[in-house]
Amino acid sequence: MLYLMSQTQTPSQWCAELQAKLMVAIDAAWAIAEASDDPTVIAKARDKARLCGQLAADARKVVALVPAPKTSALSAPIREAFERLEAATGPIVAAAEGKPPAAQAAAMRAALAKMKRR
Repeated sequence: MLYLMSQTQTPSQWCAELQAKLMVAIDAAWAIAEASDDPTVIAKARDKARLCGQLAADARKVVALVPAPKTSALSAPIREAFERLEAATGPIVAAAEGKPPAAQAAAMRAALAKMKRR
C-alpha cells in the first residue's frame, strides 16, 4: 500500500487518513487470524498487523518532524506596543536623519574610502 501525500493536505490530515487505512488493514488481518486454525495463516496475519503498526508509528514520527505553522499576525497588545514605540520615536528618528554624520564617522568613512574598502 503506497500512499502519497498531496500538496493540499496538511501532515495531520495525511496521517489521520493513513492511520484509518492501517486500522482497517489491522482489523482485516485479525479477522483472518481469528477465523483460521492454520498456524501459517495466523503467523502471516500477525506479521501483517505488526507491519501496519510499524507503518502507523512511522507516520506519527513523520508528522512530529513537521514544524508547527508560524503565526504571522501579531497579537493586539504587541501591535499596540509597536505603534506606541513608533509614535514616540518617530520625531527623534526624523530629526536624526537630517543631521550630518559625526566627525568621527566622517573620518572613518574617509579612511575606508582611501583603502578602497567602501
